[in-house]
Amino acid sequence: MTNKVCVVGAGSTKYGKLNESIIEIALSAAVDAINSAGITPKDIQAGYISNVFGVADRQVHMAPVIMSNLGIPNVPGLTIESACGSGSVMFREAYANVAAGFYDCVLALGVEKVTHTGTARSTTLFSYCSDFFYEGGNGASFPGLFASMARAYMTSHKASEEDLANVAVKNHENGLLNPKAHVRKKITVDDVLKSPVVADPLKLLDCCPFSDGASAVILCSEDFAKKSGRPYVEIIGSGRGASPAAVQGREDITTIPSTVAAAKQAYKMAGITPKDIDFAEVHDCFTIAEIIDIEDLGFFPKGKAARAVREGATRLTGDIPVNPSGGLKSKGHPIGATGVGQVVEVFDQFTGRADGREVKGAEIALTHNFGATGASAAVHIFKKVDRK
Repeated sequence: MTNKVCVVGAGSTKYGKLNESIIEIALSAAVDAINSAGITPKDIQAGYISNVFGVADRQVHMAPVIMSNLGIPNVPGLTIESACGSGSVMFREAYANVAAGFYDCVLALGVEKVTHTGTARSTTLFSYCSDFFYEGGNGASFPGLFASMARAYMTSHKASEEDLANVAVKNHENGLLNPKAHVRKKITVDDVLKSPVVADPLKLLDCCPFSDGASAVILCSEDFAKKSGRPYVEIIGSGRGASPAAVQGREDITTIPSTVAAAKQAYKMAGITPKDIDFAEVHDCFTIAEIIDIEDLGFFPKGKAARAVREGATRLTGDIPVNPSGGLKSKGHPIGATGVGQVVEVFDQFTGRADGREVKGAEIALTHNFGATGASAAVHIFKKVDRK
């Protein structure tokens, strides 16, 4: 039997093009989370850091550097990479260590800085997250791979480019309400359809931006959370899954097996079904990804998500609000931080910090984050704790 694990503090930088160094960005988010939890760095017993392209800012072996700069150089740190899913995979490792009783209080922090490298270099770096021998090394970019998934989905399920555009419009509406979002701009379906083609049928406004940023949370045992006297959130489900690394190795490219597996594990652990989820933060690196995600997570039957989005089911006031933060599409995608940022949104929603974008009456939330085209994925489920 595992111990109950809680999130007792959360913090985040703004996402976007940031001028500070990667360590300065990380420390900013860490200090926010520590202050939110009402603790000091000396209360932290371990640090888990997610990052992919530290080499772009001349810093690898990042965890010890961050712990040293927090004034706790003798506290062990671990840096974890799992492409765009690094944040959620790292979060699971932090969760597992607290659940196992190894630690009572740990820092889980994700950080990325890549915009300073320029579009050509950052695109090249991102391609290294694919199965490079089959994909990136032969010119199959992530926009191209997700465009293939989009075309297959549209053909199989009679969806349209307008259906994809509706995802972008919805997430930008949510991002306008998030002061830390990278792209805070209202757009229309027509804006999406008229934006430059990146990889048909995906347009520029179907794609998330490259972002810098950091997000951090404090995970702890239930006893630690109760003694803190601070608001906290309980983690009730955790799952991980895997898919063939290359898209060409999958039987059906309109589903992501790692998501399905991770969700199944998380629901089983939490003892709930998809119908019990009040809102979700999902991995919408491209608009087609969100549509596939919300089917794989069990919110809608296969082939029905596009219509559900069109009819408003995933809006803030819909049946299952998706990406109230703005998602990767609007909030941004600093890849090492993305999965942690989703947890920050859950914490903010459940502790009264999501001003203007609150999901009314929410009690149960889900986060979903995957790496590359879904070669790895993690799903976590959270429960609001009533402190009254």
